[in-house]
Amino acid sequence: MNVSHDISILSLILNASFVVQCVMALLLLVSLWSWTYIFRKKFGLSREKRLTDDFERNFWSGGDLSALYQKATSDLQNAGSLERIFEAGMREFLKVRKLQNTDQGACLDGARRAMRAAYQRELDEIELHLPFLASVGSVSPYVGLFGTVWGIMHAFRGLANVQQATLASVAPGIAEALVATAIGLFAAIPAVVAYNRYASQIDRLAIRFESFMEEFLNILQRQK
Repeated sequence: MNVSHDISILSLILNASFVVQCVMALLLLVSLWSWTYIFRKKFGLSREKRLTDDFERNFWSGGDLSALYQKATSDLQNAGSLERIFEAGMREFLKVRKLQNTDQGACLDGARRAMRAAYQRELDEIELHLPFLASVGSVSPYVGLFGTVWGIMHAFRGLANVQQATLASVAPGIAEALVATAIGLFAAIPAVVAYNRYASQIDRLAIRFESFMEEFLNILQRQK
């Protein structure tokens, strides 16, 4: 007697045990969620890099600092992170300089603190959702492995009522369980790749921000 089993991916998912199906559904949802953040982060970092390039080009072109400051304050909501850092430092510098009996060091310290606070806020915003991608990349394979182990246990428990166990009788159950591991890897691999890529891009932006802050403070130090 020949036993035929439909082992298409869809049938394996539909015939899996309830727990394994829940694991698969969770992993597919997490994968969809992570892909949403991957694309959002891609477009966000591309925009941030473009705005940073534009602002640095305008800043180092020799333009007037007051004009750059007015431009930044006029449309702060749509400005890039580096422009907002510049605006925070320049605003604090001008505010402290207006005070009586204020030396240059106090003005520079105020600008430095304001830019450092703005830098941290901007970096937190840029890194938003990045820890989620890291969690998906590290946890998803283990969640898939749990579904696989559970599915294999369920498949072998089903053999308790079978007098003669054959590979054909246990193979579908094992195949159903292994799909959970495959979905876990499908969710984890893009998240890990995206996390590593975006973390590297964010580190480069952070270095550019810090370099600009030091150079800008040197320029302010020469202001009369």
